[in-house]
Amino acid sequence: MRLPTVAVIGRPNVGKSTLVNRIVGSRKAIVDDLPGVTRDRAYYDAEWLNHSFTLIDTGGLIPGEEILFSQKVNEQVIVALEEADVILFIVDGLTGITVLDEAVVKLLRPIQKPVFLVVNKIDNREQMGHAAEFYSLGLGDPYPVSAMHGTVGVGDLLDKVLKAVQDLDDPNIVTSLQETETLHIAFVGRPNVGKSSLVNCLLGEDRQIVSDTPGTTRDAIDVDFTWEGHPFTLVDTAGIRKKSKVAYGVELFSVDRAIRSLRRADVTVLVIDATEGIKDQDKRIIETSNQAGKGLLIVVNKWDLVAQKSSQTIKEYEKRLYTYVPHAQFAPMIFVSAITGHRVEKILSQALKIQENRKRRIQTSMINQLIHEAMTMSPPPPVKNKRLKIYYGTQVDVAPPTFLLFVNNDTLMKETYRRYIEKRFRESIEYEGTPIVVACRGKGEQEA
Repeated sequence: MRLPTVAVIGRPNVGKSTLVNRIVGSRKAIVDDLPGVTRDRAYYDAEWLNHSFTLIDTGGLIPGEEILFSQKVNEQVIVALEEADVILFIVDGLTGITVLDEAVVKLLRPIQKPVFLVVNKIDNREQMGHAAEFYSLGLGDPYPVSAMHGTVGVGDLLDKVLKAVQDLDDPNIVTSLQETETLHIAFVGRPNVGKSSLVNCLLGEDRQIVSDTPGTTRDAIDVDFTWEGHPFTLVDTAGIRKKSKVAYGVELFSVDRAIRSLRRADVTVLVIDATEGIKDQDKRIIETSNQAGKGLLIVVNKWDLVAQKSSQTIKEYEKRLYTYVPHAQFAPMIFVSAITGHRVEKILSQALKIQENRKRRIQTSMINQLIHEAMTMSPPPPVKNKRLKIYYGTQVDVAPPTFLLFVNNDTLMKETYRRYIEKRFRESIEYEGTPIVVACRGKGEQEA
């Protein structure tokens, strides 16, 4: 069973992403006056009158265009048209009919699917007359809307789309699905390390546009995917550079979306170029992931390009990387090639294992046994003639695993000893790939 799919298409800069944001109810798609901001096809969950559907945002279609990115965008739009059950063809009501609009109409005519001609940028009732011009395209009644302000037509359009969905003669299409636990994985890293290539390799199709040009991916793209019975959402993000090197505009919004995608994911997959190694920006990404309590998997891509490998190459690489980022030592590392597909599926199995570790609960008796053993082996050092006492501990949360230690005075818990307790937990419990939190509550706080 699946949700109905509605594809939003049209030439560049007619307001497709603005309409998507209006329907979804939040600013999920990046919007800019610059044509060509949207390149990949992006999938969003939408709902109207308690009925759910999947909305596909696409790049600006330029039929016959052979420029590299335009050609790849066109390919993404064609795939979206094939997947869609209903099509929203967006035109600009203020500009009027253009040669590109007419070319898109020729592309749509052979398609035996419901097509709605949506005349955007009709922001008030006085502009409604502009929609009449579009009758000449021969696609039936035009639907005037104001995607920017939502003041005209969007609700009426969705009523018609919902009616078209209900008329579809497909027993596999439903407008509500039983909710299942989906593992969200965010692929993050610097520009041009191969994030989109890895997503495409896992999916077995060219879902994301791939190019040697850094910054090809501009928005955070969610892709629902099932592997060996496990539902995933793979999130391909824009390359993250230092803020000082990012100009205001599309790239700044892209980086912001990438960070937000990391924070709403379950597992962060940090992708590193094997030929370049880890950089300062990767270190900051790891810190952001840890602070957000996300699982962490380090994927070293382009391993096929590393020359003169030996049986020790991987161990030496791991040692160098963990020395540079000691706060990532809990994260497993996988060496892959998106081009050859070598070990790429290992990403999914590792992510599942990491999520299992993130949600692991430990009995209070075991926690206190570990604390007792840790304090016996290495008692807390005195601080100004006072010594830390840990009365007992308990687990208060998961994802990430969070422990609360009840102590005589929380100011006596120094960071070095807190890390020592964490290390003892990791040595005894399977926590690979997940940060863990060890917090304290002093005796005075308990009484308060």
